[in-house]
Amino acid sequence: MKYIPLLFLMLLFGCKSSNSQNHQKAEITTPVKREDVTQPKAIKTGAEVFFEELNEKWAGDPNKEHPIALVVNQTSQIGDKHIVDSLLALGFHVTKIFAPEHGFRGTADAGEKIKDGKDPKTGLPIISLYGKNKKPTAEMFEDVEMVIFDIQDVGARFYTYISTMFYVMQACAEHQKFFMVFDRPNPNGHYVDGPVLKSGFESFVGVHQVPVVHGMTIGEYATMINREGWLEPERPIEMKVFKCENYDHKKRYDLPVKPSPNLPNTASIFYYPSLCFFEGTVVSVGRGTDSPFQIYGHPGLKGDFQFTPKPSSGAKYPKLEGKTCNGFNLSDQGESWVANQLNLKPLISAYQELKDLDKPFFNKNLFFDKLAGTDELRKQIEKGMSEQEIRATWQSDLNDFKAMRKKYLLYEDFE
Repeated sequence: MKYIPLLFLMLLFGCKSSNSQNHQKAEITTPVKREDVTQPKAIKTGAEVFFEELNEKWAGDPNKEHPIALVVNQTSQIGDKHIVDSLLALGFHVTKIFAPEHGFRGTADAGEKIKDGKDPKTGLPIISLYGKNKKPTAEMFEDVEMVIFDIQDVGARFYTYISTMFYVMQACAEHQKFFMVFDRPNPNGHYVDGPVLKSGFESFVGVHQVPVVHGMTIGEYATMINREGWLEPERPIEMKVFKCENYDHKKRYDLPVKPSPNLPNTASIFYYPSLCFFEGTVVSVGRGTDSPFQIYGHPGLKGDFQFTPKPSSGAKYPKLEGKTCNGFNLSDQGESWVANQLNLKPLISAYQELKDLDKPFFNKNLFFDKLAGTDELRKQIEKGMSEQEIRATWQSDLNDFKAMRKKYLLYEDFE
């Protein structure tokens, strides 16, 4: 199997080709400079590192005609410039854009069908990977030799960008395409927690048997996918991760661009892994307000805060639209509410208060179980188990995952 883009990268970075029979050499990662502890340095994303090394190491004609597809959205920025524009300005042959959930511009509702189209600025075709077609087809890859993935993730299993990445990697394995990741820090990369997905509960909000909060960057997660044999055929694809500089899992990272319409700030991103469970219940998490994933409520709850969901950008049909919800405003508590673990107290207390309503607390489609990756959490809450008792049932699986996770970390861990 011959990868022309790999030779192309060797010229640029002086890398040695990896042997497809050696699983440990399938990824090539750029070195990260150790941070001077006396003078903290700004975190650089993988995209920034790529373009800096491009300017420093690429002399002469770079032979940029190799056709490239990009998996990107509104977060794929360096400063105020999108990497699509940056690559085109340097003469790279970009043939198309693959768009994840929320679309290329990141404005669509959660779950909203994304249509194929054309970028008005560049004229590039945009192909949706959210909806019926989640994986690039052979036809889509006919004019592609290499795929670059550069999307900001938030570190939760049910945030669908990692699912999109997996399906793109699967297509690269099937059609022998080179895969590259521009890594970005994980704002929830400072802990690992939650139930590990059980076999039989796989869905687009949970493809792999990992916990709700996996504590990995996109680049680390891609490395794990590749080396754990989760692709078919079960052999590593040729790939490269451009690592972040000056980042580790103990460092805070505030996103410069909101990753989706209903995660507008750092607080909402911190609360998201805990509050997203409410999406499988009758409780609103504030979609259709100015504070999504910072508030939660229901008309039947007792709380010190009220809000009324209304249609808005990114929430055309919000849950409990037009109804006054009683609940709680977590943004009043600042970021002190967020610890290094999931917080089940809101979920458990809301269930106890609303379980006797005419309408079941958990939605009949059992979307809650897909979010949890198991039906055990729902049954534990229904049985009246405490948060401490529930958390104890996760520990064995979490320990197994943490042991696997450590093999693929590209940055200093939080422990």
